[in-house]
Amino acid sequence: MNLLSIQSHVAYGHVGNAAAVFPLQRLGIEVWPIHTVQFSNHTGYGAWTGRVFDGATINELIGGIAERGALPRCDGVLSGYMGGADIGVAILDAVAAVKAANPEALYCCDPVIGDVGRGVFVRPGIPEFMRDHAVRRADVITPNQFELEYLAGRTTATLADAIAAVEAVHAMGPRAILVTSLHNDETPDDAVDLMASTAQGRWRVRTPKLPISINGAGDAIAALFFAQYLRTGSAAEALARAASSIFGILKRTTDAGSREILLIEAQDEIVAPTRLFAVEPL
Repeated sequence: MNLLSIQSHVAYGHVGNAAAVFPLQRLGIEVWPIHTVQFSNHTGYGAWTGRVFDGATINELIGGIAERGALPRCDGVLSGYMGGADIGVAILDAVAAVKAANPEALYCCDPVIGDVGRGVFVRPGIPEFMRDHAVRRADVITPNQFELEYLAGRTTATLADAIAAVEAVHAMGPRAILVTSLHNDETPDDAVDLMASTAQGRWRVRTPKLPISINGAGDAIAALFFAQYLRTGSAAEALARAASSIFGILKRTTDAGSREILLIEAQDEIVAPTRLFAVEPL
């Protein structure tokens, strides 16, 4: 399997492509990474060096890959944080080029907009671009709860609310949705829910809540879910495998007291999670 991953990148730590590429490779997938930024470290440190690339650079790199005759062998495109609207347009152009070469290829958009407790943290115009353009072109999306509410234009205080929000977003176009973190009236205080939805049904996985909030976890689980969904064709199975893997990685990270997600040290969790979580139909 070959995947094109268009995301930010850091030299130190694991966010964006630095969080997505290795898990995919550990699963035996060939990844063609294109970086939208190249920073020394993630911006949560408060200081960083590096530069942001523009949409023209992405178009140039896609053109070079196309010249190698590789696009017909591309099985999917994965995108995450978009630094500007021109980046978003270039990503959607790349998706169009891949799908023209391989109509069976899928596009997974992680609609990075914001988070509960933080609100919107991307540049002005990006939330609207995600809602009005990227999500509508995506086959698979992986929002967190805040992003689901933004896209659906409704709150998710109850499980019924969350299901209604997911259905509203399905109507925009995506065939598969993974909600990567969900807290509603049915979620215990010591747990986190993840929910997957397709036309075939909806499923939930509940994992213990870990005392950690770390950058890169959303990027990693988006990549894991997309890969497993492409491999199995089952959102339920992809949910179980991705949730189990990311919990194992985060548990190892928590136990070590690390500020950075320990993708390398905990890499066995990617292929053989220590703890397997059951999927509950909803």
